[in-house]
Amino acid sequence: MPLSLRSVTPRVRRAQAALLACAVSGCLIAASAPSPAVPLGIGDRLYPTLGNPGYDVRSYDLSFTYTGDNSKPLAAVTTIDARTTQRLERVNLDFAHGTVESVDVNGAPADFTEAGEDLVITPAAPLPAGSLLRITVRHTSDPVSDKDRQGGWVRTDDGLAMANQADVAHLVFPCNDHPSDKAMFTIHVTTPDDYTAVANGVPVSTRRSGRTTTWTYRTQHPMATELTQVSIGRTAVLHRQGPHGLPVRDVVPAKDQAQLEPWLEKTPDQIAWLEKKVGPYPFETYGLLITQARTGFELETQTLSLFEEHVFTEHAYPTWYVESIMVHELSHQWFGDSVSPRTWSDVWLNEGHATWYEALYADETGHQSLEARMKAAYALSDGWRASGGPPAEPKLPEPGRKISLFRPSVYDGAALMLYALRQKIGAPAFQRLERAWVALHHDSTASTADFERLASDTAGRDLGPFFRDWLHGEKTPPMPGHPDWKSDPVDSAKGTEQVG
Repeated sequence: MPLSLRSVTPRVRRAQAALLACAVSGCLIAASAPSPAVPLGIGDRLYPTLGNPGYDVRSYDLSFTYTGDNSKPLAAVTTIDARTTQRLERVNLDFAHGTVESVDVNGAPADFTEAGEDLVITPAAPLPAGSLLRITVRHTSDPVSDKDRQGGWVRTDDGLAMANQADVAHLVFPCNDHPSDKAMFTIHVTTPDDYTAVANGVPVSTRRSGRTTTWTYRTQHPMATELTQVSIGRTAVLHRQGPHGLPVRDVVPAKDQAQLEPWLEKTPDQIAWLEKKVGPYPFETYGLLITQARTGFELETQTLSLFEEHVFTEHAYPTWYVESIMVHELSHQWFGDSVSPRTWSDVWLNEGHATWYEALYADETGHQSLEARMKAAYALSDGWRASGGPPAEPKLPEPGRKISLFRPSVYDGAALMLYALRQKIGAPAFQRLERAWVALHHDSTASTADFERLASDTAGRDLGPFFRDWLHGEKTPPMPGHPDWKSDPVDSAKGTEQVG
C-alpha cells in the first residue's frame, strides 16, 4: 500500500528529500547540458549553410606561410574581430579543408569541434550581446583541391592564386562566408625570397628575414570573403596611372610582361569609360592578375581581377571580345564588389550589370551591335528561364556543382532586362538610376527589392509590374519598342554556367 507521509520518520523524509534533490539536480544538469554542435547558416535560399548568425565581422587579419611547394598545406593564422549581435554560448565559423591547431577567444584558449563545414567554437564563458569578440585560429590552408569542390586556392604553374566565388573562401580560411557580412582585410604572406606575393588593397610593408619575405596588404574598403585574392608566384608587378591619379597595378608572369603589355595599357581608358557611365571608380587601386592556370573563368576579386593568361596570348579571340571581357570584370568593381548582393538570389545585380557594360562597351568601341546582341538574347531567353529560373529567382545549384548557379539567365538574361528597362524609362533616366545605385549602396550590400524601389523612384512611376514580369516571371515579357522580337522554343536555349 502507499506509504503515508505521516508515517515517515524525519530521518526517512530527509533521505527521500536528498534523493529527490539529486534526481531534480540530475534533470537540471541534463537540461542544461550543451546540445551537440551543428552547422548553422543565415538562411540563404541558394546556400543555406553559408554565413552564421549572432555576430558581425568587422575585420580579418590573415597570415599565410608558403614554402615554395604548391602541393603542400600553408601554415596560417586567421584573426577575426567582430561584435556579437546576440548572446552566444558558441560561435560558428565557416571552415573546411584545413586542420585547426588551436583557437583563442578574447585571448583565452577555447574548445572547438567541427560540424559539417563549420568550425564550432565554445569560449570559456558565454558572450553577451553587443560585446567585442576576437577569435584567433591557427590552422593549415590546403591548396590541393577537394575533388568534389571547385575553387579556393588555384594552383598555377609557378604558385597560387585564389578563386573563392561563390561559397569556397572557407576552404582557405575560417570566416563568415557570405557577402552580406563584409569586412576590412589585412593580409600577410610569407614566401621564399624568389617569389612575389600580392593581395587585395594596397601594400603596407615588405619585411625580409633570412631567406623569406613577408608581404603585407590592407584594404581601404570593406570586402566580401568571396572576393579575397592572394597571388604567390614568380611574377612582375607593373604600375601605371589611371584617371585622377588612380594607382593601377598589374600582376603578371615575369617572363611574359612584354607580350601582355599591349592589353594592360588599355585599363586606364576602360576605367575612364566606365566612370562616365556610372561614376567614380570605387576603390583604392585596380589591376589585372594574369595567371598561368586553367580555371575556365575570369573573376572579379576586389581591386585585382583574376584572368587566365591564355585569354591574352593564344589569339583565339578577336580584340573587341577580349577587351569586353576586361570591361566585364572591371564593371564588377562597382556592381558586385562595392555594391554586393545581400543574398545569392541577387546575383543578377552583379552579373547582369557586368554583362550589360561588357555589351555596351563592345557596341561603342568594337562595332558589335548592342541591339543585335539583345535580340539574340531575347530569342534564347525563355529557354534560359526554363533551365535556370528567372534572373532574380535562379534555380538551386545542382548537387555537387554549386558553380552551376552561374547560368545564362543571370548573365545575358539579366542584361536583357536592363535593356528592356532602358527602353521602358528612357536612356537619361536609366543612366541616372545606374549612377544613383552605386552611389547609394557604395561599400554596402543591396537586394533586388532595393533596385526595384530605386528604379521606380527614379522613373517617377510604379515599375512593380514591369519587374514582376522581367525579373520573376517564367516567360519573357514583350520587349518595349520591339514588339516583333520572338523567343525561340524552350528546348533551343540550354546554355552553360559561367563565373566572373
